[in-house]
Amino acid sequence: MFESEAGQFQAAGIQVGADHGQAEERLLSEALTPFGVSRRNGALEMARLYAVLHCFENEVRSLIRETLEEKEGPEWANKLPAKVKQHAESRQKTAFSDSWLEGEKSDILGFVDFGQLASIILENWKHFEALMPSQHWLKQRMDELEKARNFIAHNRTLLPSEFQRIYMYVADWNRVIGL
Repeated sequence: MFESEAGQFQAAGIQVGADHGQAEERLLSEALTPFGVSRRNGALEMARLYAVLHCFENEVRSLIRETLEEKEGPEWANKLPAKVKQHAESRQKTAFSDSWLEGEKSDILGFVDFGQLASIILENWKHFEALMPSQHWLKQRMDELEKARNFIAHNRTLLPSEFQRIYMYVADWNRVIGL
């Protein structure tokens, strides 16, 4: 009964219950408090880029997984380029032996380097060519995004002009792929 009543209040714009957004902002603010304002502001700018690249990279992984699964069947992972598969399996084995890491470990694509994602698509181009304008288009965007991604992943700061390039490439990818 409370939930149905609360829904009516929420629909009218009245907050009912905890505001998770404010709670998250407060926790982030507390965690960043020891650092200077300039460092905090830079970190928050880079966090937005990280979030965009995180979503992008995992969308590419999903596209690869879903496409290969549909075209090649349940044994699609056997169609990965040999070097890529070997590298990913080695990293996956290490993750399983590091028992203190409790994240997702079963997805082989989660252990493929960003730069190797394009090679998987290129190796299986017949399954992806209807989705993308050309191999050159794919390679150019993935190479540029890999450079930016590695910069961000190693906690380096990019210039605002680079932010726009990343947003443009991701938006271009989303438009072409249909996200």
